[in-house]
Amino acid sequence: MNLNHTISLMALTAAFYGTAAAQSGPTVKHIQSGTAAIASAVWVGDTLYVSGQLPSPVTPAVPDKGTAAVWGDTKTQSASVFGKIEALLKEQGLGMGDVVMMHVYMIGDPANGGKLDFAGMNAVYSQFFGTKEQPNKPSRSTVQVAALAAPGPLLEVEVIAVKSK
Repeated sequence: MNLNHTISLMALTAAFYGTAAAQSGPTVKHIQSGTAAIASAVWVGDTLYVSGQLPSPVTPAVPDKGTAAVWGDTKTQSASVFGKIEALLKEQGLGMGDVVMMHVYMIGDPANGGKLDFAGMNAVYSQFFGTKEQPNKPSRSTVQVAALAAPGPLLEVEVIAVKSK
């Protein structure tokens, strides 16, 4: 097979698959959970992309009394985030075992001298992934960031889950 034949075959294959994909593109379904102003998750075919989830405060702020929200430490916040993700997945007929990719964004904990508490997050992670009941461990990235969009939380987690066939 010469180079021109290979290039022609590649062009023909790309044209065929491009046309097929355009005719039968993936179904996109936006999922709103709770009072979120944006989609909490988006289905594309059998894949669910879950937007970044923040923890809930342990004690909400009370503006009338001038008290700030209490967020808790990294372990407490991680349990809140992973619990939210688990609930959202369950609403969609999935479980933590369907998670194939996870992105974790963390900031340093001011109560810990501004240091990142990766060990605290990882301790909670290991209660949801790699257990006897749920042995799946998704691919994961953890990144330290300068700040999160909302003040108070120490981490934000997004996941990608795939419905089993």
